[in-house]
Amino acid sequence: MLSKLTASFLLLFLLAGCAPVRHYEAALVLQDIAAVDGATRLKQTTAAPLRQSVAYTVAGRERRGDLYLPANLPTNIRAAIVAVPGAVPLGNDDPRLVAFATTLARAGFAVLAPDLAGFRQLAVRPTDAREIADAFAWLSSRAELAPAGRAGMFAFSYAVGPAVLATLEPDIRSQVRFVVGLGGYHDLPRAMRFFTTGWFEHDGQWHRMTPDDTGRMVLLYASLPYLGDDSEADNARGIFDRMVARRMNDPAADLSPHAAGLSRGAQAVYALAANSDPARFAELYARLPEAMRADMQHLNLASHNLKSLQAKLILVHGKNDNLIPWPESLALAAAAPEGLARVFLIQRVLGHVDLSFSNLFSWRFWREDLPDMWKLWRVIDLLLAERTG
Repeated sequence: MLSKLTASFLLLFLLAGCAPVRHYEAALVLQDIAAVDGATRLKQTTAAPLRQSVAYTVAGRERRGDLYLPANLPTNIRAAIVAVPGAVPLGNDDPRLVAFATTLARAGFAVLAPDLAGFRQLAVRPTDAREIADAFAWLSSRAELAPAGRAGMFAFSYAVGPAVLATLEPDIRSQVRFVVGLGGYHDLPRAMRFFTTGWFEHDGQWHRMTPDDTGRMVLLYASLPYLGDDSEADNARGIFDRMVARRMNDPAADLSPHAAGLSRGAQAVYALAANSDPARFAELYARLPEAMRADMQHLNLASHNLKSLQAKLILVHGKNDNLIPWPESLALAAAAPEGLARVFLIQRVLGHVDLSFSNLFSWRFWREDLPDMWKLWRVIDLLLAERTG
């Protein structure tokens, strides 16, 4: 039996009136994304895609990833897309990414999810951009996977930054047609200030939201390669592990006894992660290991001139995002060449990267969810248009 969401998403098609087939398909794709592994009309009407591990080499650099292909090859492939998760321990095996890539393959995309080792380790590295560029270079060079060169990227969370930087690489700059970014950043230190303190600024006004602890956790583990020798890093990892475990059991637990065992460099990282005062952020950020700050500066889109960007940007951000604040997508769009970026702000149904809908028969659905669904449908419709554009 199909999910109750079926009627909700097909309502979008009805509201669109006498629309092209693509508009109807966009409603089916959006429903399938929201349902994750649940039953949907798209699953009923399309064969299960193929998923296979691939190894590829670009300029002597060996890479790996997962390739998702529509069934009934090769005629069902209409375009290619590199799908990049955020910094999550499961990397391209994260069930949410697997379900998402499978949905895109059902919609006619050849999808490559690169295996980025740094992401699995919750590390942030300047080389992330080159790894994403290599995935795109390999995928787009295969005519059977990217017909007529139709290819782009879809990036989540932190990965939006490296994905945008990847599009600036000279060897692929003119080939990337589009980048869809969900919950991404423009100014990396500013995003860090939010997920450590909960404060963000928009139009001269300060706002606060309780941040997700995931950001602090990623900050701690991302610092490990910068903490000196292996013994210092191993000591910090053990303490960070105990901190995370303690907070999972008790969100209000005092972690200072654990922090006392950290080295000086690790103490500086912990001080930033534990800080809740936005006025102290700059001071504490400046105390991070120098090499770590240098790498973050490279990954900071605000430190790059994005005017040479040629790919279209389709940016989506939830106003309830408690990991990266929504004004970051507005800032990224403003930094792109005029007319190249579109931003869709989702009021309620999107958190950081996960969707949540009310019951179809509730007032909340009609007042709040439906306008959000309309925006998300437009995003998917724009993405599907890239299969022929």
